[in-house]
Amino acid sequence: MYDQFYGFEGRPFQLTPDPHFYFESATHRKALSYLGYGLAQGEGFIVITGDIGAGKTTLVGHLMATIDPARLTAVKIVSTQVGGDDMLRLTAQSFGLPTEDMPKAQILRQIEAFLHGQARAGRRSLLIVDEAQNLSVSAIEELRMLSNFQLGGQSLLQIFLLGQPEFRDLLKSAQLEQLRQRVIATHHLDPMQPEEIEPYILHRLSIVGWNGDPHFTPDAFAAIYAATGGVPRRVNVLASRVLLLGALDQLSEIDAAAVQAVIEDMGADSDAAVQPMPSSVLDRAEEAPAAAPAAAAVASQAEPARETLRAELNALRSRQPEPTPALMDEIAGLRADVEALRLEQTTMQTVDPEALKDCFTLIEERLSALEFRVGEQDTALRRVLTLLVDWVEREQRMGDAPHSAAA
Repeated sequence: MYDQFYGFEGRPFQLTPDPHFYFESATHRKALSYLGYGLAQGEGFIVITGDIGAGKTTLVGHLMATIDPARLTAVKIVSTQVGGDDMLRLTAQSFGLPTEDMPKAQILRQIEAFLHGQARAGRRSLLIVDEAQNLSVSAIEELRMLSNFQLGGQSLLQIFLLGQPEFRDLLKSAQLEQLRQRVIATHHLDPMQPEEIEPYILHRLSIVGWNGDPHFTPDAFAAIYAATGGVPRRVNVLASRVLLLGALDQLSEIDAAAVQAVIEDMGADSDAAVQPMPSSVLDRAEEAPAAAPAAAAVASQAEPARETLRAELNALRSRQPEPTPALMDEIAGLRADVEALRLEQTTMQTVDPEALKDCFTLIEERLSALEFRVGEQDTALRRVLTLLVDWVEREQRMGDAPHSAAA
């Protein structure tokens, strides 16, 4: 809808990851450097993590689009919760190898023979596993075993693992000690910085033929960052809704007021804006060398910590006008409506394509808004939980200080 109004050649803020829209923020540049380092080393594992919507899939898509297939055979697996044997089958199938009715030993021999053939042909092999946080320990162990294949002292398979932050916790488990020793580089994708929002938005607009209409004011970019915390997918959701409002109201300029109007329509007022996690006052506490100063430090830090937690809890209550289960039910209902429309489309004799497209667009925009709100609530809960954990841990440490001093 808004793409037609503003004369765009496509939708600049679609939620589906598209490497064509890859934007090299500082954190993505660093991640790409680590991936390049991994390719240069030709061995071990590279681990890239990031929160939901941080741009991991787009980053991988961009990497694969730049790979020379004559020198490197690269395949990608989007993992589900699979066991070790299923991971082997997925790997073999990704390389184009048959696996039907084959035992595990035969699948392994096929994979090893394929990798040897690639090496003799002068090509290296790369396996990219996305959504790695869903992998079982047995599946990760099978990947480690695949990295054992060698020819002339050189590893035959390079493996990149991409996942959400909890994947780092999985790697810390005792069962994966051997794999940790083979991880040669890790990087966590952070949200974009405030100064990167404007070039990010203009970059995506320029790809679809934006000619300056609409014009975004500086305070609009600041408002978008304040409401999204710089997470790319959140920026896309909000920017898409802002452009939709602009098309409906026929705006040639997008300012902070327009952004705020969309935020309020999405059920997130300015208090619910996602901000970078502030450092806890407890993190700035200094442990005293003696019992009396330590006790004073505990007393001086505890009360500000309590006030911070109270403020967070009050803000969390105010930003939840309706319970999360209701939001999830509405999201499920919208998804069902989309599927019903798609089924009806196949049986209709005559249909107006533009009307149907607009219908899908409106439903998808509303769905995105609801998912945005669920994400806001989840982020707020995580912030409060983090503060509580920091508070308890610091009080425990500082409570132990007098005993240590006395000893």
